Amino acid sequence: MPNVPDPTDESIWRPLRLLQARMDDDIARLYVESDLPELKPSYVMELLRLHARGPMTIKDLATSVHRTHSAMSQKVAAMRAAGLVETTAGSDARNKVVDLTDKSRQIVEKLAAEWQATEAALVALEDELPYPLSKAVQDIEKALVHKSFHDRILDQLRGSTAWE
Repeated sequence: MPNVPDPTDESIWRPLRLLQARMDDDIARLYVESDLPELKPSYVMELLRLHARGPMTIKDLATSVHRTHSAMSQKVAAMRAAGLVETTAGSDARNKVVDLTDKSRQIVEKLAAEWQATEAALVALEDELPYPLSKAVQDIEKALVHKSFHDRILDQLRGSTAWE
């Protein structure tokens, strides 16, 4: 077994990813407690979007929630397997149109209430913080307009013999 340093032992943003996962787990627990175990927090935006805007192609749904077509196609397949959406052929053979199932239509108001409660809980949580995460995100986005993350990584790689 090799005995080399593992660079993944340290990560500045891993705690943020783990925090978000913990919060998503709490939302998922609400679904289980409400007898919705097939529902995942990552499905709710798409279900609410379909409810608000009606059936959409996978491409249009992906665009509307800022996801790739490939990622949305995989998510739609998972939501279809859970009985939350159905797909039909679109205007040509390459397109699939996604729509809510009756099962989803019965719970969508409940999901909207949870979404709004989650947003309100986040606002209340941020009120307890000296520097709200939403402000940090805005500041990071502003800094990345000045210089992209790609360029920042390249700067750090300059002179690295392992990267050359």
